[in-house]
Amino acid sequence: MLVHSLRLPRTLVALLIGGSLGVAGALMQGVFRNPLASPDVMGVGGGASAAAVAFITFGAGSVSIHWLPVAAIGGALVTAALIYILGWRGGSSPQRLILIGVGISTAMSALTTFLLISGSSFKASQLLNWLTGTVYGASRVEVYVLLPWVAVGLPLAWLTARRLDILALGDATASGLGEAINRSRLFVLLISVLLAGAAVSLAGAVGFIGLMAPHIARSLLGVRYAWIIPMSALVGASLMVGADMIGRLAFMPYDLPAGIFTAAIGAPFFFYLLYRNRQWH
Repeated sequence: MLVHSLRLPRTLVALLIGGSLGVAGALMQGVFRNPLASPDVMGVGGGASAAAVAFITFGAGSVSIHWLPVAAIGGALVTAALIYILGWRGGSSPQRLILIGVGISTAMSALTTFLLISGSSFKASQLLNWLTGTVYGASRVEVYVLLPWVAVGLPLAWLTARRLDILALGDATASGLGEAINRSRLFVLLISVLLAGAAVSLAGAVGFIGLMAPHIARSLLGVRYAWIIPMSALVGASLMVGADMIGRLAFMPYDLPAGIFTAAIGAPFFFYLLYRNRQWH
């Protein structure tokens, strides 16, 4: 009974969230042709978090939780639009991409803080724990809320594999092959925003899964996105479930958020990528 009522829904939610973030990161890296792109680095996760906090603060109790992913995806879309306007042309450099992401993340963090202090202190304390990236207390309701978005987003993501392979050749070559570059970028970016926003709406800002999973997938299977996308989902799901298990079992009786452990692994990985690409301009 304990397994079915508590453990299984929590594990399923972790799988769905990790898989969604992994694929969202793979799509973003393909769209921007940049190894540092991911929902959290680019600020998309921050936009989704801010919108979700606004929904929970002002709409919880009067609006169904099934609308929470819609609010988070809306916030993610706003930040993605800024990214698209500021950073996509010609493939942005890692340095420029980081600056854009830091700026957007800072703005979204300030907005989130304002929303937190605007609500009750009890609700703020709950939201602060959620913002660290946790699936604590996940139930079948959360599974039902998240599953439709993932069931739509993941197949659509896989269908973009050929477009991403062509975009990876560069704008001139892709255009010569008949690819509608701007339309393809927008379509892929929208799918990544859908997946990232839905994931963040139920687990908060789980950091670096979207950054690490595509790189691990690429190192295992090569550069074709038909393989990178499903492997990113598998790696992302494994990272999220593993981080949640460590937080739940390694420090008993405390139940620590999975986001703490993904950040502990992801931050050094991020700096490694910066060092490896230090010659980029």
